[in-house]
Amino acid sequence: MSSVTDTDAIYTLFTDLPRQGPGSDAATLDVIRRLPPLPDSPTVLDIGCGSGKQTLVLARTLKVRIEAIDVHQPFLDQLQSAAIKEGLAPYIRTRQLSMEALDYAPESIDLIWSEGAVYIMGVSTALRSWLPLLRPGGFFVFSEATWLTENPPPRAAAFFQKCYPQMETVSGNLRRAKAEQYEVLETYPLPAQTWWDGFYKPLQERIEFLRPQAAAWPELAGVIAETEEEISVFSQHSESYGYVFYILRRPAGSPR
Repeated sequence: MSSVTDTDAIYTLFTDLPRQGPGSDAATLDVIRRLPPLPDSPTVLDIGCGSGKQTLVLARTLKVRIEAIDVHQPFLDQLQSAAIKEGLAPYIRTRQLSMEALDYAPESIDLIWSEGAVYIMGVSTALRSWLPLLRPGGFFVFSEATWLTENPPPRAAAFFQKCYPQMETVSGNLRRAKAEQYEVLETYPLPAQTWWDGFYKPLQERIEFLRPQAAAWPELAGVIAETEEEISVFSQHSESYGYVFYILRRPAGSPR
């Protein structure tokens, strides 16, 4: 999450990373296993898929076609190459499409999956906008940066007040979900180590690779400085916030 608005600089930093946010294959798989049974031949969307590590896990596990959606074509190209390499290309269709302009028919989706991306629209907006796409009884699973305490340390509070002031507690996000008429099935906090292993360590290597380029690109230098501050804040205060999966269901017979 960055308060810098230069998208070229942001994409330059995050392109070619294995992930664009905290997570792990094991965590994605664990959450998939927590879902109730899906219908035969379900329709699945992975919204804001990035380079698609979780898309590959979904395809490998569910053995159904996943529609992987992102606005940044290089992320989709990275996913497509990985899918071909793993023999999963028949299960994955990539689409360059904004999450704010989804063109799927109402009540046509069985599972919406979104790891670390709903903040782009805002949690409440995403919940409200995507509910009509789900079939009654369909599932919405997303991970979201979440306060794990009502009283975060001042340094962490100040950082996220600048970068993501809408960040909520678990109970706050559950209130948002229930306000939009979702049934809450479960929450699942990501282990803190997943931030380091799959995200921050590769990100730190990417920063060092780009540092010479950033010397002549102020916007990239700003993104790097803010990212290094984020990593420093997490190293000190990981007990106060983290990513949490929310496993939701549109109730059968929902009027939307």
